[in-house]
Amino acid sequence: MSAREPDAGPAGIVDELKAGFGQASIEAQATRDAFPTLWVPKDRLLDVLAHLKSGAARPYRMLYDLTAIDEREREHREGQPGSDFTVVYHLLSFDRNDDIRVKVALKEGDLALPSATGLWPSANWYEREIYDMFGLTFDGHPHLERLLMPDGWTGHPLRKDHPARATDMPPFEIPEDKLEEDEKALRFHPERWGLPRRSGRSDYMFLNVGPQHPGTHGILRVVLELDGEDIVNAVCDIGFHHRGAEKMGERQSWHTFIPYTDRVEYLGGVMNNLAYVLAVEKLAGIDVPDRAQVARIMLCELFRISSHLVWYGTFAQDLGQLSPVFYMFTDREKILDIVAAICGARMHPNWFRIGGLAQDLPQGWDKPVREFLRTFPRRLKEYDALVMKNRIFKARTAGIGAYTIDEAVEWGVTGPGLRACGLEWDFRKKRPYSGYDRFDFDIPTGRNGDCYDRAQVRVAEIRQSLRIIEQCVANMPGGDTKSRHPLATPPPKERTLTDIETLIGHFLGVGWGPVIPPGEAFHGIEATKGNNGYYLVSDGGVLPYRLRIRTPSFAHIQMVPTISRGHTIPDLTAILGSVDYVLSDVDR
Repeated sequence: MSAREPDAGPAGIVDELKAGFGQASIEAQATRDAFPTLWVPKDRLLDVLAHLKSGAARPYRMLYDLTAIDEREREHREGQPGSDFTVVYHLLSFDRNDDIRVKVALKEGDLALPSATGLWPSANWYEREIYDMFGLTFDGHPHLERLLMPDGWTGHPLRKDHPARATDMPPFEIPEDKLEEDEKALRFHPERWGLPRRSGRSDYMFLNVGPQHPGTHGILRVVLELDGEDIVNAVCDIGFHHRGAEKMGERQSWHTFIPYTDRVEYLGGVMNNLAYVLAVEKLAGIDVPDRAQVARIMLCELFRISSHLVWYGTFAQDLGQLSPVFYMFTDREKILDIVAAICGARMHPNWFRIGGLAQDLPQGWDKPVREFLRTFPRRLKEYDALVMKNRIFKARTAGIGAYTIDEAVEWGVTGPGLRACGLEWDFRKKRPYSGYDRFDFDIPTGRNGDCYDRAQVRVAEIRQSLRIIEQCVANMPGGDTKSRHPLATPPPKERTLTDIETLIGHFLGVGWGPVIPPGEAFHGIEATKGNNGYYLVSDGGVLPYRLRIRTPSFAHIQMVPTISRGHTIPDLTAILGSVDYVLSDVDR
């Protein structure tokens, strides 16, 4: 995709903002993804954001993502205001089916912005993450403390001057006094979180759920404020699984980061590859052959079913049914066997490449896929009778943890959790990528937005994925599985033996990796948990200058306290299971 001027966008939103806020207040930037991208002064930031959220026709109601860039080592910033740091707001309009990117330039010595938590409650964690990772502050934030790193951490990891490797740091030590300080920091003090200790004449009780608890599905700590059995409030404490994926992305070449994506949402497999390589391909202007696109879709939908089966079985187990998880993991094994036969690995296949696939589909690939398509639907009917029609399961999930479409949009909910409220929104349909527009499938929706509807939507999605895979098998095109673009594929071997320039190009392309032109681009996909996307900034080198991973689980976990209030402790288990998050997807 070639760059276009933002004010050529579908609804002229840039012209509208310039007319309303003055030409001097709005500066447009061209990007490779062609999103309308605007620079605004920080004293007008909240006014512009408020107008986009509720004042504009067909407004941008969702704060889809919020992050920052350390610009101090960047060389290619033609046409952009000077800044040491840039804060980037990514807003989404469902009415327009369009995005807008709002940027604010900050200079050393003045690294504060007004908080957007008064506009979007979801801005809370995003601003805390920026404070934690970059050291930028947000005036008016209700609880501006570290989010992912321990309280005693020194420095801000996503700054360019923060070390990225253990060899750049002194040997790790934990003396006795430091250990005592760290243990004290783990104690929960309600006042730090704005929680009262008393209500009238009675004291609240505070209960830790996790971080080591089977109901949290990973290393998550939830502190409950209880009045008897009822949840008055909840605090989610994350970061135990943080591995610095975005920092690692800035130290890996464009190719060598692909295996790292597998680990971000480890149940999604190649879906992690897809979001990343699509963003790189958009940034570099690389087209992908049809056969590679259809094969990508088939593998993605197999992983959607695999991930949903893990959710289905463990959700039933959370609510007291022990048999379903064993049955469903047996079917998941059949999917992973297919994945291993095609890709050579199971959970972390690392099979997609910039411009296509690692290799062609192996001979006979369709036989196990056809066998799975033949046998699995019958098993799915059995699971419906076993779980979804079970009266105890219904009683534990119907009416529990419900939210409306408006609440979901306010908190940044995407995927099955959004569709369970009744909003028919699926990025495969609304913004078809990788050839999804050539497939026939439906978008399942719910009505109540509760735990049961979230379950119903996911089960229905499994059936739609089967329809898509069937069409992939029946209509798999022939031809190349890798783009011939020079940034995606080395020159042919025969040419490197006769042409020294071609040999040098081959050597550099394989040894260092491709040199991606300067620019920035975002691409999001309909992943297993919701919308997953990569925002990439290239400075014209062999490494990403900034690599931002927007994950659905981060937004979804932030909403858990809101939908838990007024329920009981057993309900919390149902709510956590119905959200279907992965902690590596939250923490990155």
